[in-house]
Order: sequence, then structure tokens, then C-alpha cells
Amino acid sequence: MKSWSSYIKNFQSYLKIERGLSVHTVANYTFDIERLCSFLAEQQIEVSPIVIKEETVQQFIYKVSGELNARSQARIISGLKSFFTWLIFEDYRQDNPMVLIETPKTGRKLPDTLSVDDIDNLIGAIDLSLPEGERNRAMLETLYGCGLRVSELVSLKVSDLFFDEGFVKVTGKGNKQRFVPIGPQTQRFIDFYRNGIRSHLTIQKGFEDTLFLNRRGRQLTRAMVFTIIKELAVKIGLKKNISPHTLRHSFATHLLENGADLRSIQLMLGHESITTTEIYVHLDRKHLTQVMQQFHPRK
Repeated sequence: MKSWSSYIKNFQSYLKIERGLSVHTVANYTFDIERLCSFLAEQQIEVSPIVIKEETVQQFIYKVSGELNARSQARIISGLKSFFTWLIFEDYRQDNPMVLIETPKTGRKLPDTLSVDDIDNLIGAIDLSLPEGERNRAMLETLYGCGLRVSELVSLKVSDLFFDEGFVKVTGKGNKQRFVPIGPQTQRFIDFYRNGIRSHLTIQKGFEDTLFLNRRGRQLTRAMVFTIIKELAVKIGLKKNISPHTLRHSFATHLLENGADLRSIQLMLGHESITTTEIYVHLDRKHLTQVMQQFHPRK
């Protein structure tokens, strides 16, 4: 739909430049709007985003509700609300046709976590006789040792390593930067990889500062890290459905279980809101009961 495409393009620019969102997040927003466009085309409804009415959008949401789970519906509604809010902000329209549409309750899915033994077994299953073995071990140790998102891991630079100070500089969501502590063991595995494997690669132009490289000397993809972890889980017979994010969840959970405070965990994870970090409080109620019994004066 031609009348929609120029608005979508300008909205993408706004998300990238003014809000600093990642390419992946911008693609999700775009997909949500294009889904509405497809619905309008199917129904032969010719209407621009400037004049589309609430009833038309409700028809689309009703159709979507029969096809998708609550979480996916909630994401589409959120994406469309942002789009129409932007149109109002830019003075293209006066009202938001999404204003009365309620987001379905999705509940809070508690993330899977691994035990320390699980993580040791996972990393222990890496074949270090292969050149990529040292790299994979360094990557998994960094994911778990620093609690990074997979996007933060693959974009990590050599110039982000401040080992003398015991920190790495991490670029998170919205290009926000934070310093995360890195332990001596993780530093050692990164150095093994850098000196023993990475230094012998033919590094492609533009990737000279990228820490974790594929065999062609380019930045690893997020999908490749997912594949590496899935294959290791199969290798050790781990029955949990895990991903790189599982190591990040495990990092936070193990810190909490060992007495770290939520505010410190929030800063290390790069969560904008403490409420996001609070999900970890629900993971081990038994541990919290022990904390209460040990530290509360009225125990």
C-alpha cells in the first residue's frame, strides 16, 4: 500500500535515529504494521494511516486474536500503538485508533535456568581440538560470566576489554553503554582465544576490532551462537530448551542465590527498570525463605 510505505519508512528512521533501537527491534515494529496493511489489502479496504478508524483496526485485532497467542497479540498491539502515537506526535493525525484496544494478559513467563553443574557440563562438552573450540568456550564463559545478551556478545570489541581494571564495556539496547565486571577465569579464556586462534585468522576489512570472529574473519551472527549452544545441549543430553539468554538468566539467578542485591544485578544486566530484574525474585522461593529465616529479626 503506497500511502502506508512512506509513513512506515519515516517511522523506521524515527525508531533508529531518535529512539536508538536495534535493527532487529525496528524489523519487528515494521512487521506489525505490514501485517495490518496485508489485512487491509485482503479486505479490499483502501484507507491511509492518517484516516483509518478504530473499528477497522479492531477488525484486524479480532482476526489476529484467532491466529496468534496472547504474547504475539500483545506485541502487535504495542507496535501499532507506538506507530499511531508517532503519527500524532508528527501532527499527521489527532487521535490514536488503538487507544481503547486492550492488550491481552500474557502473564510473566519465568525463564529457564541452568545449575552450575549444567553450565560446567555444557562448556566441558566443547571440542577444544577444533580451532573454533577455544572461541566457543570463551563465548560461553563470557555469556555466563558477564550476563550478556547475545547481541551484546557478538558486537563486543577488542577495544571494549579493560582487563587491567576488571571490566568490559558493553553496548546494550538503544546503544546504551555500561561497564560490566569480568572475572579472571573469563579473562583467561578470552586471552587463550585471542592469542591462540584469533591472531592467526585472516580478518576481513571492517572487523579488525570485533572480538569473536567466524572462520572467514567476520563477525559471528546471533543465529550461529544459538546453534552452538543448542548442539552442545544435545551433546550432553540436556532436556531443557535453552538459548544464549538461558546463560544470562542463570548469571542473574546464581548472583541472587548467593546474596547479591537486585540493584547491582540490574546495573550489570543493563535493565532500564528494576521491575524487569525483579522476575528473578520469583525463581527460587526456597532460597528467599532461607534468607528471611537467617536475616529477619522476627524469625
